[in-house]
Amino acid sequence: MGEYPGDAGGLDLPFDPIEVEVLWRRLIGVVDEAAATLIRTSFSTLVRESNDFSCVITDDRGESLVQSSASIASFIGTLPITVRHFLRAFPPENLEPGDILITNDIWCGTGHLPDVNIAKPVFYRGRLIGFSASTAHLPDIGGKIRSPDAREVYEEGLQIPIMKMARGGVVDETLVSLIRCNVRVPDLVMGDIHAQVAANDFAEVRLIDLLEEHGLTDLRELTGEIQGRSEKVMHSALNDIPDSVYESEVETDGIEIPVVVRTRIEKEGERILIDYEGSSSQVDAAINVAYNYTYAYSVYPVKCALCPEVPNNEGCFRPITVRAPEGSILNPIRPAAGGGRMLVGHYLTAAIFSALAPIIPGRVAAPSGSPMWCVNYSGLDKHGNRTAGLFFHNGGTGATEREDGHSCLSFPSNVSHTPVEILERISPFTFLEKSIVAGSGGEGRKSGGHGQRVLMQNDSAGGVAVSFMAERTKNPAPGLFGGGPGACGRMSINGNAINPKKSTILAPGDFLELLTPGGGGYGKAP
Repeated sequence: MGEYPGDAGGLDLPFDPIEVEVLWRRLIGVVDEAAATLIRTSFSTLVRESNDFSCVITDDRGESLVQSSASIASFIGTLPITVRHFLRAFPPENLEPGDILITNDIWCGTGHLPDVNIAKPVFYRGRLIGFSASTAHLPDIGGKIRSPDAREVYEEGLQIPIMKMARGGVVDETLVSLIRCNVRVPDLVMGDIHAQVAANDFAEVRLIDLLEEHGLTDLRELTGEIQGRSEKVMHSALNDIPDSVYESEVETDGIEIPVVVRTRIEKEGERILIDYEGSSSQVDAAINVAYNYTYAYSVYPVKCALCPEVPNNEGCFRPITVRAPEGSILNPIRPAAGGGRMLVGHYLTAAIFSALAPIIPGRVAAPSGSPMWCVNYSGLDKHGNRTAGLFFHNGGTGATEREDGHSCLSFPSNVSHTPVEILERISPFTFLEKSIVAGSGGEGRKSGGHGQRVLMQNDSAGGVAVSFMAERTKNPAPGLFGGGPGACGRMSINGNAINPKKSTILAPGDFLELLTPGGGGYGKAP
């Protein structure tokens, strides 16, 4: 049974409240500057344009202290867990200044191989005080083109176990060569990895500057203050919810048959248990959700609903326990494939919001028209050069009690669209249309956000392998409290509908059309 309850503790230390706030904001500034470094030095559009990354600072135990403001929501949950895996493999006595730790292991990381996790132990006055860490979605990780039809993780690309990419500042060039030899675009991949290293280095320097400026010897007391205060806010918010059991059931498109996510939320006192007993079993397809990702997208919507104003850190999540049966689609065992884990994992937000909606109707949103839609491609660009990558086109978000849903935005992932002008320069595609599909959002007192129509053509001289990550082509985003469902999405090649869970080849001149789904409406329409 997968479970991460956290530590119900929290130190009560005599810090001046103003000083805590100043230091907290300074730490957020440090990690945001590290994120800016990652964006400026990255090679691929996934980091630079889509913001598919995160930077985090943890204490010496691997508990998160701050996260970059513009980043993927799930990584605040997964990256600290990865750092704790690093610590189990390399205890403090086996670490030294200049070490760099790396992995993309599905079960230690974010749930799929393209996300590479890199952490640098930070030493001050000869002691380990914390870690600067980052996760970034690389443009390629080898294997077959990323697709939901992979049956095992071995098909999905290069697996990097927990290891040291550098020891004492000396990079392992054998590992670098191994990575370069297994990916389609080695310069882009290694460029992004080096950008992560640069971001971690920057955070380390700024963190030490902060300690020296304020006369601190480590992060322990400050960590206790920040996490303890955040935990108290979550406890207070939970006290407003009556003790009871709240349940929901969500059905996704699945592969051959739908996937069912059953959610049971037990609220007792100042704690909450989220249990997925009864959800579908793991499948022989790349839509399995490793437990870390399940945990991350379970605590995230609870925080969004109950204490959205508190900056992300471990303290917010301590009162929340998440359980998922081993062998289920939300806690698969090796060698399950997980390249498309977001196709199920992103539904967890809708499942939790739906369960809690009757008790906190003003704090939740109707289901969105995403999971985000993603096009993966591999082939030659318009100049005959090898290219590989992916890009996102989002549907509409669900409406809330206060406002209509947003059109063409990704929730809960927070990824951004890459401008088509950039995609046309680096990919085989020319984009002929990108427009909002009016009326695709669900009707209601507040309407769901609209999806979009994207029409592109393969303008290269050769065939392009493409695969898709898409949902809600069969099951639309439902509304809340009588709101109408959003429109389903659709994909077609040369006007003929295609299976969005299968990879295919676009011949030169072929047209690919995407119609992304709309979000659900909120309340009955007047």
